[in-house]
Amino acid sequence: MSAQPQFGLTWISIEDYLAGELLGDIKHEYIDGQVYAMSGASRNHDRIAGNVFGELRNHLRNQPCEPFTSDVKVKVGNYFFYPDSMVVCDELEPHQYYTETPVLIVEVLSKSTRRTDETIKRRLYQTIPSLQEYVLIEQDIVDVEVCRRSEGWVSNHYFLGDQAWFESVDLVLDVAEIYARVDNEDMQTYLAEQARLVDLSL
Repeated sequence: MSAQPQFGLTWISIEDYLAGELLGDIKHEYIDGQVYAMSGASRNHDRIAGNVFGELRNHLRNQPCEPFTSDVKVKVGNYFFYPDSMVVCDELEPHQYYTETPVLIVEVLSKSTRRTDETIKRRLYQTIPSLQEYVLIEQDIVDVEVCRRSEGWVSNHYFLGDQAWFESVDLVLDVAEIYARVDNEDMQTYLAEQARLVDLSL
């Protein structure tokens, strides 16, 4: 989902921002005193986010770590964002509506969000002491980028036929599972090739 600036608004406090989020139907991100409305997500965006969250939920069932969807915020200093998915472990004093201690954050990229996700959010997320991995997933092409603290935040890219490793929660996912039901050119080509291979085996 992309964030749109609320022009004409003056600086507001964190307390007023959090109170306002409980009252409205539209989610907003908070960037150092300014509020930005979140626009709706595409079907492909929602499919990818749902696929990842579903796998995280199944993998972490009955474990101390817990996955969350984009309805829960992450706080980084004077910034609040809504990651598409994240995992939180061992919170000492959990807040009902946001966390400051994620170990894994996942963002699904789009043309409108790519710049923010790859620059501002990447820089801020990597300052979170608890964060072990930042994952960026393209929706218009197949590309899963995993950046790990243990590797100095270098980018690891996974494509169709690969298995993406989420080290922070010890989860391995086929890239094809992450993109299940997603309709883009890469997936169309991949599914056509899979169907051809099935026909040849008959």
